[in-house]
Amino acid sequence: MISHSSLHIAILSLFLLVACGDFMEPVGSTPEPTAYEFNYWLLNQTYLYEEDLQNLPAEGDSIPLLYSSLSDRYTRYYPPSKSEAAESHMNTSIVEGDLGMEYMMVYQEGRIDDYPIIISRVYPESPAGKANVPRYGRILAANGISLTGPNAKSVYDSIVDYTAEISLIVFFSDSIYHFDLVKETIYAPTVFLDTIEGVTFVTITEFRLSTSDRENGTFGELKSYIDSTANVTSPRVLDLRNNPGGLITQCLSAADLFVKEGVLSRRKFVMFSPEGERTYESMTNEAKPGDSGENGKFLMLANRASASCAEIFIAALKEQGNVPLVGGTTYGKGIGQSQWKTIEGGLAVITNLEFYTPKGNSYHKKGISPDYECSGGPSRSCALEIIGQLYGKETSSKASTEIQNNPAEAQIVKNSLLNSKETRALNKSGFFAGGALDPTIKYVNYPYSP
Repeated sequence: MISHSSLHIAILSLFLLVACGDFMEPVGSTPEPTAYEFNYWLLNQTYLYEEDLQNLPAEGDSIPLLYSSLSDRYTRYYPPSKSEAAESHMNTSIVEGDLGMEYMMVYQEGRIDDYPIIISRVYPESPAGKANVPRYGRILAANGISLTGPNAKSVYDSIVDYTAEISLIVFFSDSIYHFDLVKETIYAPTVFLDTIEGVTFVTITEFRLSTSDRENGTFGELKSYIDSTANVTSPRVLDLRNNPGGLITQCLSAADLFVKEGVLSRRKFVMFSPEGERTYESMTNEAKPGDSGENGKFLMLANRASASCAEIFIAALKEQGNVPLVGGTTYGKGIGQSQWKTIEGGLAVITNLEFYTPKGNSYHKKGISPDYECSGGPSRSCALEIIGQLYGKETSSKASTEIQNNPAEAQIVKNSLLNSKETRALNKSGFFAGGALDPTIKYVNYPYSP
């Protein structure tokens, strides 16, 4: 194993290299650590739960086994062959080989429609968007195969997964349309707009660094909308149901759009000092005034699947922005991870952060409780009712046209993000969203690293 003194010299060399910009050769007698030794050291210096470190085998040759010996399921390791794909999946919304559509299966009175696949969303900068495929169109056939009955979903998935050129027959507004599409690699949007009963629902599906807004990610998408509607005085809904989280910088920047002043979030974290020693730090993030969302009327809609970075966003708006939370109690993931590129080219994702609300409350394993709970489950209909109570807006007792036409709202199947061949392969490999990731600590430029 690499000695403590050698690691001390190595990390000190790293500090001088970063601070001064001059390369310093490590002491000639310093042995080069193995990949296992380096990962063992990295976990000992940055892993949040110190009492769990005693389970780490000090010697070995299996890095995956090293990480699996810890109890935290969010701490994980990707070997060099998978590290690039894993990093892309966590930081971007890129989807390889896709049409740029989401769809849902529609049921009527407990039975499946004859042609049950309805297009629920179309991404503007995608093959479907450029071809003007209509949202809420009903797909009748793909590549000449009729999509009817209970097997429609599996048949459609198999066609889209394994064929680059897709010919669709779509029924919309009493007309039949034919679209010839070719799949492309796209950056999916993460912010969507819907108007129901005259109320705008702003759905935020996740918080990613690079999305359809290649420069500013989810924050950029949301800011663009908020800035363009700065004069809107009617109440709007920020829909964070099923949002698994994402990058800390993204959800904090997004929250700042709605909070005028004060603390946005508090965190404690583990880091190593310039001498390579394990240290404990704390940090707060403060809101900056002057954003367009600070004076608008909003409420948030969340459910049990709203987690991690979404909870950071929710806590900031709830406690500091006076934005009511409607729906159900959130997931309760108040911990976060940092990404590290290791010396062998792998990617280590290590839990080293613990989050608290702006008022210093812990919500890990407890979740954030709503101000207004939905007795029938978190839904758009419930949000409309609460808006009526809070702002006196008249809402119809009859379900909106959109909800009425889509009774299986909760069963929306995302064709591009959940059922594509590429994403299914990623999921099988263990790549999953949901961690509040700190992208500011991304690479360990260990002196022995290539």
